[in-house]
Amino acid sequence: QVQLVESGGGLVQAGGSLRLSCKASGSISNTIARGWYRQPPGKERELVALINNGGTTTYADSVKGRFTISRDNAKNTVDLQMNSLKPEDTAVYYCKVVRLPRDYWGQGTQVTVSS
Repeated sequence: QVQLVESGGGLVQAGGSLRLSCKASGSISNTIARGWYRQPPGKERELVALINNGGTTTYADSVKGRFTISRDNAKNTVDLQMNSLKPEDTAVYYCKVVRLPRDYWGQGTQVTVSS
């Protein structure tokens, strides 16, 4: 079993930065990718960034150039560096491990960007 715990969320002014971290416990075997998703108030959950085992990254157009996803296999973490934050980035951010035979989700961490 894999359990994910997100940290680093909070309140920040527009233009500021936050760094989210997702710590995984349990075996990371069969993990093929790790990512961050978010769910803004009143909206559906959406992909923010994804990184596969080869280090290839994918970003939503809305965050491209501002957010950076990274992983640390030794620490078993995946981070999301968020720069130049905008009010529309306000959401609950969720860590996801894409793993065989099933995926795992964290509980989410709130990010609020004030204008």
